Amino acid sequence: MEWDVFIPLIIFLVAFALPMIVSRLRKTSQSKLDELHQHLRNIGVKASIPDSESAGEKEGKKRSWGEKVEGVIDIEDRNFDYINVISVSSQYGPTYYIEYIVKSRSQTGLETDRKTNMVRKKSPPLWGKVVDIEWRGEPGLAQRLNLDYQLKYRLLYSSTTGFKGGISIRPEPKYWYTSIRIDYQLPSPDLFEAIDNIARHIVKGA
Repeated sequence: MEWDVFIPLIIFLVAFALPMIVSRLRKTSQSKLDELHQHLRNIGVKASIPDSESAGEKEGKKRSWGEKVEGVIDIEDRNFDYINVISVSSQYGPTYYIEYIVKSRSQTGLETDRKTNMVRKKSPPLWGKVVDIEWRGEPGLAQRLNLDYQLKYRLLYSSTTGFKGGISIRPEPKYWYTSIRIDYQLPSPDLFEAIDNIARHIVKGA
């Protein structure tokens, strides 16, 4: 096989196609950040995009391979401090998530890195509607969340109005914060209040 015939194609891909793909991904990431920021303001949340230096300090936490902070949104008057828009790369393209970050002033509540996850219960089990919410993971936090019936109501209601995916609470003892992660979606007022309620329980346990 004459490999010389592929050289122009390789040069084209390196010089033109790859930069176009990277540029398109960057635009997608920025549009998601701007979209979420505007949506939060529209539902009455005090949200702002910080300057590049402040954002860089928050984005600078070490991430697992293929995971990147695409942008930061500062939040006022809530139990969490700011929001990260996260992308996770794969062979099928990036998947986006939202992280609500709860900073800690001490290591209390961060002694373990055990995750706490929301589990939906359906009836019938496989294809039925969501009838209950249960939290599993770190015993103390899971118990507080399971006993919060207002939180359960908000999450059950949100499940009927478009909230998809799960909620994962991840302590980061090394960086003194806890993240509340959901699939990327524009939160309804009820879902946003539910996330804030979860953050309140994290702060209360700290």
